[in-house]
Order: sequence, then structure tokens, then C-alpha cells
Amino acid sequence: MRTTIVTRLINVAAAALTGAALLFGTGAGVAHAANKIVATVSLSQQVMEVSVDGRPTFAWRVSTGDRAHVTPTGSFKPTRMHEMWYSKKYDNAPMPHSVFFSGGYAVHATYAIKRLGQPASHGCVRLHPDNAADFYQLVETFGPANTSILIVK
Repeated sequence: MRTTIVTRLINVAAAALTGAALLFGTGAGVAHAANKIVATVSLSQQVMEVSVDGRPTFAWRVSTGDRAHVTPTGSFKPTRMHEMWYSKKYDNAPMPHSVFFSGGYAVHATYAIKRLGQPASHGCVRLHPDNAADFYQLVETFGPANTSILIVK
């Protein structure tokens, strides 16, 4: 357990430091157009791949909208973040580490981890709690303006 937590922290810190190093550069103080996060969610694969400055960094299983609930496709920027949010629409369902990207749609943690890898949500992108915490921390570190969430079929 402790090894897993330490490894997660090292991976997130390494991704953040890589982005910061690329942003500030190493020569004459010139900043580069780096420090970007792109999270690509594949509805058909039920996977979210996270790249930092174009480098694949994480790949996580997700659950997106089921047959009755659509997950919107397109390119989005985070609009708001909440360390803990409770759904106003679905009986105060907990949504830890929520990164909202379109109205009431968010990337957030789920406790239904056995459902990851298959459509099961009301349209949100659900992640394992550890992965949702890592994603939240990355968006917080790099900033919503430097984060893109792409949802593709």
C-alpha cells in the first residue's frame, strides 16, 4: 500500500516537474510553449490517456455514459474544480476530485471500481479514486487553462 502511494506521488510530481522544466527552459530564460495536459477519453475503449507536453504519461480505465446517458464528445477546458462535490441531480451522489468540463459533466472518482472499463455513468467520466486524485492534482498544478479534455468515440 505504502509503495503504491509513494509511486503515485512520484509519478505525479515527475509529470509536474517535467512540465515546469519545459516551461522555463534551460537557456537564456526563454519560456517554451509547454506545460500542457491533454486528457483523451475514448468512449469505445473506455480509457483515458493523459499526456503532459505531448508525452504519454498515464492511461486509466474509465466508465462513461451508459446507453441511457450520453457523455458529450468534443474538446473541452475545465470550467471548475471541487475536491468533493455532491450531485444535485442524482441523489447527492458523491463525486470526489471533480473536474467539470461541460455544464454538469465532470471527470471524477467513483467507488464503483468494478464497473471501470465499461459504460456505467450518467454521462460523467468516472475514474478510480487514486487516478481521479492524480488527475485533479495535475489540473490544479498546471492550471485549467493549460488542460484540454478530449472526448472521442
